[in-house]
Amino acid sequence: MFDRYIVVEDTLRNVVEGGDVVGVQFGARLPYYRGLGLSMIEAVDVTLGGEPVPVEDVSVTLGGRTYPVREMDHEPEAVWNFGEVGTVTVRKPGGLPEGEHSVGVLFRLRVSYLPMMLTGQDRKTLPLVGT
Repeated sequence: MFDRYIVVEDTLRNVVEGGDVVGVQFGARLPYYRGLGLSMIEAVDVTLGGEPVPVEDVSVTLGGRTYPVREMDHEPEAVWNFGEVGTVTVRKPGGLPEGEHSVGVLFRLRVSYLPMMLTGQDRKTLPLVGT
């Protein structure tokens, strides 16, 4: 529905903890016209450089709270609001080198009043900004 707005431009950066680069972050939005409870998000499949990232290495931060993607279906109260930019974090020791990188996200969404699973996907080439 709003697929082209999923991956947020100019948000790709390496994550540094304790002086070590431990991963990569970028902004993402849901491709749906309403907010959804995290338990209604069936999947958040991420690719970096065209390579799939294991789900256990992906988390999303919304409103200051971080949710591992594999545990989102057990989150009954948290909502990803329409237009809200969540921070997707990928555990990737060493991060990404300077330059541009392909970032892709595919969402599978369960909407209670629709008989089918909704999907939305986006892929953009983003420059590494910041760290």
